Amino acid sequence: MTAADVRDWDPGDGRISTPSGTRAPARSAAAPARPAAARPPLAPDRGQPPPDWSEVVEHFREGLVVCDADGVVRHVSPVAERLLPEVVPGELLAAAGVPGLSDGSAGDLTHRGRRLTARRVSLSGARCCWYVEDVTESVSRADALLAERARSAFLAAVGDKLGNPLHPDRAAAAAVRLAVPTLAEVAVLVLAPRSGRARWWRAARSDDEAPTVDSGVLASADLPAAVADGLTGVEPHAVDWLVKQAVDAGWLPGLTGAESAARVVPLPGGDAPVGVLLVARRATRWYDEDDVALIRAFAARAAAALTTALLYRDQAEVADTLQTSLVPVEPAETAGVQWGTAYRPAQAGLRIGGDFYGSHRLPDGGTVFFLGDVSGKGVEAAVFTGQLRQCLQALHRVESHPARLLRLLNDALLETTQAHGQGRFATIVLGVARPDRDGGITLTMAGGGHLPPLVLRASGEVESVPLRGMLIGVVPDPRVGEVTVRLAPGETCLLYSDGVTEARGGRRGDEQFGPERLVTAVTGCQRMPAPALAERVEQVTCDWLAHGDHDDIAVLALRAVGPSGRPSRHLHSVPPPAGSDEQIETRA
Repeated sequence: MTAADVRDWDPGDGRISTPSGTRAPARSAAAPARPAAARPPLAPDRGQPPPDWSEVVEHFREGLVVCDADGVVRHVSPVAERLLPEVVPGELLAAAGVPGLSDGSAGDLTHRGRRLTARRVSLSGARCCWYVEDVTESVSRADALLAERARSAFLAAVGDKLGNPLHPDRAAAAAVRLAVPTLAEVAVLVLAPRSGRARWWRAARSDDEAPTVDSGVLASADLPAAVADGLTGVEPHAVDWLVKQAVDAGWLPGLTGAESAARVVPLPGGDAPVGVLLVARRATRWYDEDDVALIRAFAARAAAALTTALLYRDQAEVADTLQTSLVPVEPAETAGVQWGTAYRPAQAGLRIGGDFYGSHRLPDGGTVFFLGDVSGKGVEAAVFTGQLRQCLQALHRVESHPARLLRLLNDALLETTQAHGQGRFATIVLGVARPDRDGGITLTMAGGGHLPPLVLRASGEVESVPLRGMLIGVVPDPRVGEVTVRLAPGETCLLYSDGVTEARGGRRGDEQFGPERLVTAVTGCQRMPAPALAERVEQVTCDWLAHGDHDDIAVLALRAVGPSGRPSRHLHSVPPPAGSDEQIETRA
């Protein structure tokens, strides 16, 4: 290789250029090119002889292999000697057996575990020069960057898809589905045992695009030892027996212990793991450190989703239990009395509110009944309602006279509200119903600041019972009104909350329904059974509201039907739980 072969040659990347102090001016396209042999040699530097080109070339980052016209190697730079020890000067390049160089093709190649890139440049006299560069480190860095971007994108997608499920079953199924095929060919998620049983979900790679997901239940004692260790927070590393246990459990369809690699990673929780994740794939792809790190990051996201779902489930169970205990209890069946009820809370999603009603049997054959309304609405009002109902359930056993029972209830509520620093109060109508020999009913009612009941006579007349009284839970000795009403067979007494009369609607949406419209709505309904009457009152109120906001609505109707009358039938207007197809619950 001579200076004439490389002088003024520039591959375009700036690594080799004419070593002159100034760049030659650009020639026009019409100017004839001067032959390389006619170009002047390098000018001496301050009296020093010009540098030898071979000395300069030896320090290129690329290795140089120069071949003559017959393909015989004439020069090999030190860098090329290190990268291509098979290439020897004086021998044919094709005989060296270097892929890419031997067949004359350029490009990327792998040689002796290194990633190389080769390019061929033609020289004068039919000679050629091969430039070979070691790009192993740069390619590795690029591959690592791409792999990290892929892992980050995968984890971001996992976070998005696992952020929605608020049910443990759906969260677990989504987790194993996302793990296949990126992390494994088979993924199994086992939740921490509950009541001695552990639920598991498995996703297996199939020919279809989406993996197949199934689930099952195992007794805690039947869990594989590796999974049991993982539930304590230990991460097993013995791959051989881990695979065997998973195969014995029937969790690795299509895989055997001899051809599989597996890992078990705990799903971190608060005090203890919420479960474990088992991943397995064929041994052609062993789990290296990067894979394990990705699995742990995935497990952390799956654990966060499961923890949220489990917390939501526990809170939902508590809320459902509380709602069930706070929803008004239907009146107990009483001889000669037909009960009808309707209930619609202000916040339909909670199914509870501040209105209440109910009844309790007395030893002498009578029945204590009540309907009331506490201040406020929503959860706090419902809790206070529950306290009031519990007081009534206890106090009616020691006092059955309506007025005295109402005063005892007032004292109990005062003690409760003062102890908790609350300022709540209630209105209530509390009465005792006793059957008469002729099939009628005698009602003795006490009023605590509530709306007066209505009586539907057999003649069609609607009477307002003149019942007065003070609020309950405000002062130590309230004024309590008391009145006695007799119902003949076929007559009905109607109790209702202010959610009926104060319902705002109408043409402009701000007009109260009022007691006059209520009387008009029930006029002519004297032959209507008590359940149908209660439902009618609730329905006309809702029609007046036209789906607008409203207060809690409660209706209690009791009809004298005589000893041989039809049994009670209660129609509830409480909206059913979400996801239920039931619209109106009927109990005969």
